[in-house]
Amino acid sequence: FTPVHIRRYIIFTAPLRRFCKTIMKIAIINGPNLNLLGKREPELYGNKDFDTYFLQLQSSFTDFSLTYYQSNVEGELINEIHRVGFDVDGIILNAAAYTHTSVGIGDAIKAIAAPVIEVHISNTFTREDFRHTSFITPNAKGLILGFGLDVYRLAIESFLPKL
Repeated sequence: FTPVHIRRYIIFTAPLRRFCKTIMKIAIINGPNLNLLGKREPELYGNKDFDTYFLQLQSSFTDFSLTYYQSNVEGELINEIHRVGFDVDGIILNAAAYTHTSVGIGDAIKAIAAPVIEVHISNTFTREDFRHTSFITPNAKGLILGFGLDVYRLAIESFLPKL
């Protein structure tokens, strides 16, 4: 191509780029007791349920395909990580209490291709000593904690292209 051809190509294709967006697929996976958000310890976790918040995330991040899964069972969480771990662009994982006890979830993260952002609604380092240990963090791309439900928004934003 000569510079003239390149210029025409850019002028011609630039308006088409907005129709060719790549939608990023992000899976949000929540662990035990997070189905009780809005009811359980509102002074610690807030009073908004996750289903309502998830709808807000979907309307705020229209360039993402967001899915949500919650289970109170460790094996089901591992199965979901395996199921989506090779098909999505990223996983946002709040393993809740399993963060501090589950070698299996840590190993599941190590075994998949998708990057994982570990999130916690509360600041686990201001809580009981056993919550200072994570089997997730060594295998995660990053960790966001202590900002309430906003940790999920921050995690989604971490998948945005860097300027």
